[in-house]
Amino acid sequence: MAEMENNMEFQGKTKPVTGSSLFNRSFTMHASAVKPYSQPSSRSYNAFESMKGKVKKLCNLFESPKSPTLVPNESPPPLQTQTSSLSNKLRSIKSMGHDYNRFSFTFNNSGIRLPGTEDRIVVYLTSLHGIRRTFEDCYAVRMIFRGFRVWIDERDVSMDSAYKKELQGVLGQKNVSLPQVFIRGNYVGGADVIKLMFETGELAKVLDRFPRREPGFVCDGCGDVRFVPCGNCSGSRKVFDEDEDVRKRCLECNENGLIRCPDCCS
Repeated sequence: MAEMENNMEFQGKTKPVTGSSLFNRSFTMHASAVKPYSQPSSRSYNAFESMKGKVKKLCNLFESPKSPTLVPNESPPPLQTQTSSLSNKLRSIKSMGHDYNRFSFTFNNSGIRLPGTEDRIVVYLTSLHGIRRTFEDCYAVRMIFRGFRVWIDERDVSMDSAYKKELQGVLGQKNVSLPQVFIRGNYVGGADVIKLMFETGELAKVLDRFPRREPGFVCDGCGDVRFVPCGNCSGSRKVFDEDEDVRKRCLECNENGLIRCPDCCS
């Protein structure tokens, strides 16, 4: 009972809280909670720059590479020069109009011609897999022409070495790359030229006047290999001379005992 009276007496002696003191106390609490603005530390600034650099690298992964700038006096790379030269030649052909097929094919103005082939397309190639790039280029050119269903005079140097000597004589070079294409007797070029003409649509215009073969046509005599075993020696390259009673070299076939297919290459 005495303890209760002491508590009541203590409460009576406490000073009542006024509105002004309550306001001042609230203001003081809020003022202490608000911190003044300070410059960011070097550590946080470095972290921000590091994150900014990472974002920039990620953006570069999805951006297309910019073409390199060339100095005015600096010569362009050989590949770029070759592509530019081919494009200029194609533009010169386009400027002739839709009737330029009436004229002789002048894509390559070197003056190189293959006599006796003014009515056909001649492709010097190889069917051997010795050099992968060469075989792939030969195969690609062959498929491009076959896609147009035009007959091509395929001269496989691996099947007949005489074709290699013939190509070396026409081009005037000892080391020649394959394939090499002649259209209407005029020298066109290799695989890069044919691919470029095919992609730009110029090859379709050049081949417009050539006759088309039936879809899926395959020669029954050679299976589109263009060669068959020699009928005179049966591919043995040897014949028996009854007058001299000796075996002699067959003069009708090549070094492999083959001749050109009489059905599709006559």
